[in-house]
Amino acid sequence: MTETRVDVVVLGLGVGGEEVAGKLAEAGLTVVGIEDRLVGGECPYWGCIPSKMMIRAANALAETRRVAELAGRATAEPDWAPVAKRIREEATDNWNDEVAVRRFTDKGGRFVRGRGVLDGPGRVQVGDDVYVAGRGIVIGTGTTASVPPIDGLAGTPYWTNHEIIECDELPESLIVLGGGAIGLELAQVFARFGVRVQIVEAFERVLPIEEPEASDVVAEALRADGVEIVTGAKAEGVSHGPDGFVVHLAGGREARGERLLVATGRHAGLAELGLDSVGLDPRQRYLVPDERMRVGERIWGVGDVTGQGAFTHVAMYQAAIVVRDVLERGGPGADYRALSRVTFTDPEVGAVGLTERQARERGLNVRVAVSPLPESTRGWIHKVGNAGFIKLVLDADRGVLVGATSAGPAGGEVLGWLSVAVHAEVPVETLRNMIFAYPTFHRAIEDALHRLD
Repeated sequence: MTETRVDVVVLGLGVGGEEVAGKLAEAGLTVVGIEDRLVGGECPYWGCIPSKMMIRAANALAETRRVAELAGRATAEPDWAPVAKRIREEATDNWNDEVAVRRFTDKGGRFVRGRGVLDGPGRVQVGDDVYVAGRGIVIGTGTTASVPPIDGLAGTPYWTNHEIIECDELPESLIVLGGGAIGLELAQVFARFGVRVQIVEAFERVLPIEEPEASDVVAEALRADGVEIVTGAKAEGVSHGPDGFVVHLAGGREARGERLLVATGRHAGLAELGLDSVGLDPRQRYLVPDERMRVGERIWGVGDVTGQGAFTHVAMYQAAIVVRDVLERGGPGADYRALSRVTFTDPEVGAVGLTERQARERGLNVRVAVSPLPESTRGWIHKVGNAGFIKLVLDADRGVLVGATSAGPAGGEVLGWLSVAVHAEVPVETLRNMIFAYPTFHRAIEDALHRLD
C-alpha cells in the first residue's frame, strides 16, 4: 500500500467532477482525478450530446414530411447509418476519452483510472494506492441507469441509454419502459425512423413530473408519429425469446417488441463508495449538500450524485460553487428556485421553477394562465408543427412568477426569458409593460401575462 499526499482528490470525473478538477488544477493545487469509466461522464457519450444528434436527425425527417402542407412536395428516406456514424465519430471518438483525459492533465492534474473508495477522513483508496487529500475530497460519481426488479428482466439483453445510443442498426420494433424525458425523446426518434414503438408508463400520464398540459401535448405529438402509449400500466414480468421481448402488464395486457429500452430513472450507487468511513450514511439515495455543496467535513458533492436532476447545467453550476468554496473565494451558494429543464421532444417542453401542483402544495396563493401557441401570431404563421403553449404560475401575494412552462417548436429557447423572470423575481407588472418582439414565439408570454387577470 502506497500513500500519496495531494491537495484535493476528485472522485468521479463526470461533467461536474471534471470541471472542478480542472479549475482547481489551473489554480495551482495538486489534484488527483479518479474515474473508472469515461472522463466526461454520461453527457458526451450516452446522454445530452449523442441523443440530441439523434433528435436533430429525426426532426429533419419530420420537417421534410411537413413540406406538403406548406410548400409543395418532398420525400425523405430514413437512413440510420449517418446518425450512428456521427455519434461514433463526432460525439464520442468511438467511446474513447483520450481527449478528455488530456484536457485534464494538460491543466496540471494527475489522472488515475480505477474505482476509488473512501478510506477514512481525507483518504481515497484505488487498488493498492491511497491518496491523502490535505484540503478535501470532491465526490462526483454520477448515476447509472436504474433497472427495476421486474420478474424475468435480469439476464435478458435489454437496453439502457448506453446500448440504444451505441446501436448501429435499428430494430423493427421497440418497447420503451418509462415515460419520462429520456424515454419520450428516444421513442420519438425511433418512431420517426420507421420503428414501431410502444411506451409503457406506470403513472397515469407520460412526463409525470411536468405540467399536465405538457403531458397532453407531447402524448398527442407522439401518437401522431405512430407511437403507442400505455399509461397506468405496471410491468409485472418480462420474457425474452427468439421473437424478442414480451412485457407482461397488470390486468393481463402485454407489450411486444424486438428490443426493450429500460428508461425508468437513475440511481447513485452510494453504497459502493465507503461513505460510512467518513461518517456519511451509505443508505441514502443521494448525497445531500448544503448551499456550499459540502456533504461532510472537507467533503463536497457535485453533479447527479446530489439528486438535483440529471442535468449537465446543474453539474456545471454546482462545480463553480465547489471551486469557489475550496479556494475560499466566497460567492453565492446554491439556489435551485429557478432550476430549468428541457425535454427535447417535438414540441420541446421547457420548464423552470415550480409546477402549479407544487406551488399549491407549498400553500402559495396561486394563479395560473395558459396561452396556446397555435392561437399566437407566430404559431398561426408556423402552421403544421405549431403545437405548444405558455403556462405561467404566479405567487399572487408577492406578484412574481414562481414557475413557468414553454412548450413548442422552440420551447427550450423561449424558456430562457422565463428563467430570468423566475430567478430574478421580476414583478409581473414590470413584465406586462415590456415590449415583446413581433411576431415571435415568445410573444405568447405577453398573452399569458394578461390572461393572469
